[in-house]
Amino acid sequence: MKIIVDAMGGDNAPLEIIKGSLEAKEEFGVDIILVGDEGIIKACAEDNKLSLDGVEVVHASEVISNDEDANSVLKKKPDSSMAVSLKMLSEGKGDAFVSAGNSGALCVGGTLIAKRIKGIKRPGFAPIMPHFNGGCFMLLDAGANLEAKPEMLVQFALMGSAYMEKVMHVFNPRVGLANVGTEKHKGTELHHKAYDLLEKADVNFIGNVEARDLPYGVCDVVVCDGYAGNLILKTFEGTAKAILGKIKELFTKSAKGKLAAGLVMSDLKKMIKEFDYNEYGGAPIMGTSKPVFKAHGSAKAKTFKNAVRLTKDYVDANVIEEISKAVK
Repeated sequence: MKIIVDAMGGDNAPLEIIKGSLEAKEEFGVDIILVGDEGIIKACAEDNKLSLDGVEVVHASEVISNDEDANSVLKKKPDSSMAVSLKMLSEGKGDAFVSAGNSGALCVGGTLIAKRIKGIKRPGFAPIMPHFNGGCFMLLDAGANLEAKPEMLVQFALMGSAYMEKVMHVFNPRVGLANVGTEKHKGTELHHKAYDLLEKADVNFIGNVEARDLPYGVCDVVVCDGYAGNLILKTFEGTAKAILGKIKELFTKSAKGKLAAGLVMSDLKKMIKEFDYNEYGGAPIMGTSKPVFKAHGSAKAKTFKNAVRLTKDYVDANVIEEISKAVK
């Protein structure tokens, strides 16, 4: 399997992207194609004593930064590492594409270059989030479409269910509609219409779910418009980071705390691992006709390696084929 990698995308590119890609190549047996400024990539590898033997490097002269407009991937920077990678993917020069770069540009490029699955109205950004019960849930859409139609939320439910079942091995995944209350009459016209459609859809719909219940594993797939989804995502990540930071502070600021930490260290490490986003790596752009995966923008080697792992699992599980069947 060939995985195309945007070597220049992300806060820690290219070093951590190269390291993570090489670790993935070694551990998962995938072939890696690094796309970006060839001179910078090779110099970075040499300076850090990293061997690029067996790794293809494709030159791209431009980079899309995180603060640029999403349309840059097509209009302003056609020779960016992201645009070149997506063109290679669309031409069948690789089996999947992973980038830690500009999320908006990746969604636009994935839609217009890699194209949508036939029948899908809009692709969605779909991060995997950990919860307190030791499992995880998918949030869809988490920012690709700030506004949504009821039919789009149904498609998000179908796509999310296919992913959670085939890649995360969750049997008959439960789908919840993010809302301000669990009662059927709650929410806006969008929620009322989506609720009615989801009840009739071929998914395990459990009704409305509230954001406060998501950390406890109330469902396996949460569907919402991208505006609400991005608020949920950022609040969840920020809260988890703050709590873990406070716990660390509590156990390190005094001799008593350090002694207590020693007694509960194994349990503490287990809890931290459960809430470590590095274990999941990132999120697929669900609905594109070719596998496009968004790694965390701050990804270091471990995170990016896991993003490649999930991408490989996505391809192996034929998720795109499953989605195509579901929306016919």
